[in-house]
Amino acid sequence: MESMLNKLKSTVTKVTADVTSAVMGNPVTREFDVGRHIASGGNGLAWKIFNGTKKSTKQEVAVFVFDKKLIDKYQKFEKDQIIDSLKRGVQQLTRLRHPRLLTVQHPLEESRDCLAFCTEPVFASLANVLGNWENLPSPVSPDIKDYKLYDVETKYGLLQVSEGLSFLHSSVKMVHGNITPENIILNKSGAWKIMGFDFCVSSTNPSEQEPKFPCKEWDPNLPSLCLPNPEYLAPEYILSVTCETASDMYSLGTVMYAVFNKGKPVFEVNKQDIYKSFSRQLDQLSRLGSSSLTSIPEEVREHVKLLLNVTPTVRPDADQMTKIPFFDDVGAVTLQYFDTLFQRDNLQKSQFFKGLPKVLPKLPKRVIVQRILPCLSSEFVNPDMVPFVLPNVLLIAEECTKEEYVKLILPELGPVFKQQEPIQILLIFLQKMDLLLTKTPPDEIKNSVLPMVYRALEAPSIQIQELCLNIIPTFANLIDYPSMKNALIPRIKNACLQTSSLAVRVNSLVCLGKILEYLDKWFVLDDILPFLQQIPSKEPAVLMGILGIYKCTFTHKKLGITKEQLAGKVLPHLIPLSIENNLNLNQFNSFISVIKEMLNRLESEHKTKLEQLHIMQEQQKSLDIGNQMNASEETKVTNVGSQQIDKVFNNIGADLLTGGESENKEDGLQNKQKRSSLTLEEKQKLAKEQEQAQKLKSQQPLKPQVHTPIAPVKQTKDLTDTLMDNMSSLTSLSVSTPKISASSSFTSVPSTGLGMMFSTPIDNTKRNLTNGLNANMGFQTSGFNMPVNTNQNFFSSPSTPGVTKMALGTPSTLPNFNAVSVPPAGGKQTQQRPTDMSALNNLFGPQKPKVSMNQLSQQKPNQWLNQFVPPQGSPGVGSSVMGTQVNVMGQSAFGMQANPFFNPQNFAQPPTTMTSSSSASNDLKDLFG
Repeated sequence: MESMLNKLKSTVTKVTADVTSAVMGNPVTREFDVGRHIASGGNGLAWKIFNGTKKSTKQEVAVFVFDKKLIDKYQKFEKDQIIDSLKRGVQQLTRLRHPRLLTVQHPLEESRDCLAFCTEPVFASLANVLGNWENLPSPVSPDIKDYKLYDVETKYGLLQVSEGLSFLHSSVKMVHGNITPENIILNKSGAWKIMGFDFCVSSTNPSEQEPKFPCKEWDPNLPSLCLPNPEYLAPEYILSVTCETASDMYSLGTVMYAVFNKGKPVFEVNKQDIYKSFSRQLDQLSRLGSSSLTSIPEEVREHVKLLLNVTPTVRPDADQMTKIPFFDDVGAVTLQYFDTLFQRDNLQKSQFFKGLPKVLPKLPKRVIVQRILPCLSSEFVNPDMVPFVLPNVLLIAEECTKEEYVKLILPELGPVFKQQEPIQILLIFLQKMDLLLTKTPPDEIKNSVLPMVYRALEAPSIQIQELCLNIIPTFANLIDYPSMKNALIPRIKNACLQTSSLAVRVNSLVCLGKILEYLDKWFVLDDILPFLQQIPSKEPAVLMGILGIYKCTFTHKKLGITKEQLAGKVLPHLIPLSIENNLNLNQFNSFISVIKEMLNRLESEHKTKLEQLHIMQEQQKSLDIGNQMNASEETKVTNVGSQQIDKVFNNIGADLLTGGESENKEDGLQNKQKRSSLTLEEKQKLAKEQEQAQKLKSQQPLKPQVHTPIAPVKQTKDLTDTLMDNMSSLTSLSVSTPKISASSSFTSVPSTGLGMMFSTPIDNTKRNLTNGLNANMGFQTSGFNMPVNTNQNFFSSPSTPGVTKMALGTPSTLPNFNAVSVPPAGGKQTQQRPTDMSALNNLFGPQKPKVSMNQLSQQKPNQWLNQFVPPQGSPGVGSSVMGTQVNVMGQSAFGMQANPFFNPQNFAQPPTTMTSSSSASNDLKDLFG
């Protein structure tokens, strides 16, 4: 890698040194900038060819430089001979002007170190192209190394050389004397040009007489640069020391042979013994057959054989060679016509340019770009020829790369974009608009191409407007959106509204309909659709165009029309248009079909919206109702529960009341704190409740089912003996009301809910509903004991836990209550009062005890009465407190209605009250008389 870099560095340094040392100080450098070394040419390839530009005009040129260091090995007189020969050839070339001769831009200039002159831009010499790379920079440029001649280039190149020789022989009366590949130069366009007039010979006879050309004898002692190349020299030069125009034709034959034989000449000449070599060559030429010319194309093989004939008079002349069939190739003829184009009138040119598109596909791209395109571009200065030239230029542009198009074609098209006359120019550009928009840079599109389209839309010609409107949709996808929105669409709308031509108006609507897909939805709704209502005419074609735009917008996936637009603007516009008298049946059906589609979508979309709103409202309403029910139930249960519990436990535990109130306040504060800031678990719980509410809304409403409780049938137990024993024990109680000992207390109850212990819910069917008193109710003398069974529940709600047990007992030291004196049997009562059941009513709440009539009917009257009436002669009933067992079904023992939202935990600890023993004794006295 390092060696390659060093090699490259040395090459660049060498080239720079060559240019600096050779050209520096030469007067040519005053007017021209010398560039890169690109090729070599001239006799012995002694001339180095450089790129160059003219300082004043920046025109591209080729600079030929002969470095005098090449002849340092010669003596001074030999150097002078070489310099004189070179000067003579350049000076002769400068005097001659012909398309087939290399054009000199600046005459020869000599300095101490070099000779230099400037010509038209050059690619290389034919010798370089054929593989002779002598005096070229190392490494050889890939442009030359990889260059391959196409058949059309070879044919036309040889034809050009023949035409150049014809000019020299016929017009100038001159023999070139050294026609070789070194002296044939390929210019930048690929044309073959003749140079190297170092050994040219002019006729000594007057022009009207037969030309006579003097010839010098071959001097082998002269330097090689002072002698022509013997490998391409005619035999008569050496053997008979004569020359004529046929001698150049022999040289042309050898050049043709070398071109088709990879640069190798027919014979190799020994320069040390030139006479012997030519004598042997003469014998070979006399026996030359077609087998020796197999590398030459068959159609020109015989002509090459004639050119190589030993006898000069047999050789064809230059003018005859230009007319051989080999050069009648369509490509060669086309290129030849381009070279003579300046001689043709406009009619001939127009006919030629019309047929050119058929020929261009047959030609190589390099030939088209190098040879044909410059000729076509030169015709743009003639406005009458532009409509004929422009299609060919755009056809070439299609085959070029984007870089080639920008570099070679676009600069030539710039002035043409602005031409408005003739009108055909605009039509041609519109037809190739996709090509222009694809390969032209965005800045040029905005500055040159689109303004041309805008001019076409505003053109006075209806045909131009129609064509433009028809073509715009084909390249609409290549136009940038801002230009389309702000410049193109407004002009299409103006063309539609302002024109008096129905065709332009309809084409405007069709054009808009086709480019809708490239527009933004809201631009269409806000700009295009309102524009449709401004169209004044009501012709059927216009109406169908309007309908088409509506339908395209309505059905397009990207666009669409909102239901507000449908209801407010589109349908009110379409429905009146649908009943225009100019419409036929099919057109009317088209209108109605689109209107129905719009109405159906409008109905479905709005209906869906309303259904969704309804569902949302129902969900919100259900959530509000649920929240209200929760709040109301909490308030109701709290209030009612407090009131009923106050009634049941009227005199129990003032200290419990105080504790309950404090706990109630604490619970309230906790609830407020929970509501103010919810934890993540509470939020999740709330979300689950909302989901549950959603599921409940989606279910069918539940219908309440009435369940009639069936009281279990229990066998009646005879309690007569138990009652008699209890009544007899009461006779020992004193009548005076005892005071309750201060040490009396209630058994401790866990502070959950009502201050009672609750168990799990039990089945309501197991509850025994009686008349408020348990069937095995009895009186106890040890105190007030209120047992509550585990299978009983004070509350009907399934979610309320049952009370396990509540024992309100007094210690054994509790004094006896005053006995209520009961007169002995048969004694007279002093006062008769009706039975007062208020105490029991207070005990069981507002609901009166229910007594099963079946139980009453099944028991015997005496047995039933004996349960309550003591036998005669028994002592009076004392003030003992009875233990009761309360069974509740469907209604709480405290008079509260069963509520599924009832939760005893929402209650504070209720105040527990109890009726005094004296009042209970009086009530019992009243009950039993």
